[in-house]
Amino acid sequence: MDLPVTLSTSPRRLGSSAFEVGPIAFGCWRFAGTDVATAQSKIETALDCGMTLIDTADIYGVDGGGEFGDSEELLGDVLRGSPALRDRMVLASKGGIVLGVPYNSTQAYMTAAVEASLKRLKVETIDLYQIHRPDLLAPVPEIAAALTSLRDAGKIREAGVSNHTAAQFRALQAHLDFPMISQQPEFSAWEQSPITDGILDLSQELGLATLAWSPLGRGMLATGKPGDGLQQIQCFENVMAVLQQLAERENATTSHVALAFTLAHPANVIPIIGTQNVDRIRDSAKALEVRLTRRDWYDIVEARRGAPMP
Repeated sequence: MDLPVTLSTSPRRLGSSAFEVGPIAFGCWRFAGTDVATAQSKIETALDCGMTLIDTADIYGVDGGGEFGDSEELLGDVLRGSPALRDRMVLASKGGIVLGVPYNSTQAYMTAAVEASLKRLKVETIDLYQIHRPDLLAPVPEIAAALTSLRDAGKIREAGVSNHTAAQFRALQAHLDFPMISQQPEFSAWEQSPITDGILDLSQELGLATLAWSPLGRGMLATGKPGDGLQQIQCFENVMAVLQQLAERENATTSHVALAFTLAHPANVIPIIGTQNVDRIRDSAKALEVRLTRRDWYDIVEARRGAPMP
């Protein structure tokens, strides 16, 4: 019998921590570049929709034509003007990307980076701090020492990683005397590598939260338009055809179905939406109403594989 895959609307725990967040998170990659009132409206809309994990990074703002730290600075202005919002969210940020370097996760740099993030965010502690990308030159014990010192000092409450392999996660965890609570891979109906490269398996093994960035395939699954330079056009069209068919059946959009695809995996996946339009933020919550069967989910997987499951 092909039973529906259950999409829980209940709060999701971040690993072994005490933090519980909504099943969908709000991302601040394109948050910068607007006024404080508009920014506050976005945060309030996300929180009102149950998107209680707010994810940012010190590098956010650069890709939008701004400066390093702009996203954190703007979010900090929102929190300074409306401090009650801080109590409604789990605040996550990331560090370790340095323009032109490109990565630095040494203890000295990460300590300074967290201090700078706290200053921009105008808070005393960051709930979840993540190493943004692996620094292949930083000794793993030194990275662990940085996270441990920051946690002991109350600058961060919990730690995780972003864009790390399963082996890189394990290497860092081996040098920590506290458990990391999350990992943040790119995962969507288009970017399905975490299903097979051990990332989602690791989350289930260790009870981690999986914070999925770009769950709409860098916007392609929402617009139906392949990104510049995409070579696998036919494969993309096949994925979109399945998403569209399911969207019509569910009286939903392809965005809703794509988010539901990530939410359905048992690795405690929390997709991070990136839209900065308040109506679309609100609309994203409808993904929790989509009902996919096992066959539906595997249809999406097979469309991306270009072949039936073995």
